[in-house]
Amino acid sequence: MKRAIVMVIDSMGIGAMDDCRDFGDVPACNTLKNVCKYNEGLYVPNMEKMGLGNIQDFEGIRRVENPSAVYGTMIEKSKGKDTTTGHWEMAGLISEKPFAVYPEGFPSELIEKFIKVTDCGGVLANRPASGTAIIAELNDEHHKTGFPIVYTSADSVFQIAVDTDLIPLETLYDWSLKARKILDEGGCNVSRVIARPYKVIDGVPTRISKDRRDYSMVPSHTVLNDIKDNGGAVIGIGKIEDIFSKSGITHAIHTGSNKEGLELTLKAVKNELDLENIAYIPDKKYCDFSLIFTNLVDTDMLYGHRNDAKGYGKAIEEIDTYVDDIINAMTDDDLLIITADHGCDPTVEGTDHTREKVPVLIYGKGIKPHNAGIIFGFDYVAKTVKEHLSF
Repeated sequence: MKRAIVMVIDSMGIGAMDDCRDFGDVPACNTLKNVCKYNEGLYVPNMEKMGLGNIQDFEGIRRVENPSAVYGTMIEKSKGKDTTTGHWEMAGLISEKPFAVYPEGFPSELIEKFIKVTDCGGVLANRPASGTAIIAELNDEHHKTGFPIVYTSADSVFQIAVDTDLIPLETLYDWSLKARKILDEGGCNVSRVIARPYKVIDGVPTRISKDRRDYSMVPSHTVLNDIKDNGGAVIGIGKIEDIFSKSGITHAIHTGSNKEGLELTLKAVKNELDLENIAYIPDKKYCDFSLIFTNLVDTDMLYGHRNDAKGYGKAIEEIDTYVDDIINAMTDDDLLIITADHGCDPTVEGTDHTREKVPVLIYGKGIKPHNAGIIFGFDYVAKTVKEHLSF
C-alpha cells in the first residue's frame, strides 16, 4: 500500500514574504527563527537530521552534512495568510482572491440577520479581538444577557464564543452552521466560522480546544478529491475535516491537543487506528493508496496568537519527539511531508497570523535527499503526494 503522510505544524513560518506589508506584517517576522532565538535554541534532533537547519540559520538547530530528507522553502502563491488558504494551496487549490476581512466588525444587517435566524436575542462585541481576551472581558455580560460573543480578527473569521455551561454545545454548533449559511448566501467570502466553546474553570474563562469546530467555505476541488474519487482513503486528523468542509475526506477524527494528534498519526502509520469508527461510510473498501493528513494546531492557537514564544518552542520540541517514531513505523512505500501553512510570530507586535514562507521536509525510503531550494507554491505538496501515490 502506498501512503502519503502530511503533517502541518500550524503557523511555523520561516520568514516574511516580499509582500508582507500588504498584509499588515513587518519584514522582521520569522516565526521559527525568532522562537529559536527567544528560547536560546531548540532541541529538535529528528527534524535537524532531516535537514531543517540546512534551510536557514536557526539557533540551536544545526546544519547536517548528510540530511535524510529533501528540504526547502515554499512561497505561497495565494493571497492570504490564514489556515484555509494555506491548507487549500497545499492540496492544490490556489486562492487568487483574498478572503474578506472585517476590521470594523461585521455589518449591522448581517448581525441582525444572524440574531433573527438563530433567535439568540443579541450579540456581544462584534469587533476584532483576541479570543482569550474577549471572553475574559465579556464573560460576566455574557452570563447576564445570554448573548453569544461574536468577534473577528485580522483573518477572515466569524467567531462565536459561548460558555457551554450556559448555552449547550449543540446550540453553538447550530448557530455556527446558520452563520455559515448566512455568509455564503450573502456572498461575504468569509473563510471560516469558528465555534469557540469555553467554560469558567477556577474562576477563569477557559476555551475548550477539543470541542472547537471550524466551518470553512467548501473548496472547489483538491488533491483530496482526486484521491477519494479514485478509490483511495483520506484520513483527516485534527481540524483537517473542518478546513476542507469534509470535501475529499473519507475518515476524520478531531483532537484536543498536539499530543493527541501525534499519537493518532503514529497509530495511523502503524495501521493501529480504528478506521471503521471514524469512517464516513462504514464497511466501505478502499484502494491500496491513502493520505494521512494531520494538522497540529497548538503552535498557532495556544502560543502564536498568545505571544507565548516559550510555549511555542516547547510545542515544536514535543512534535519532534514523535518524528523518529513515525519514520520508524513507515514502510518502504510511505512518504512523509512536514510543513506549515503560514506564520504567527509570537515575538512581533500583534496577535494575528503573519505572511511568511514555510519549510518543507520530505522523507521516504525511495527519495534521494537534496536541497530543493526555493519552491514557488505550497501546491508543491499536492504535486508530490499525487506523484508518489501514482493513481
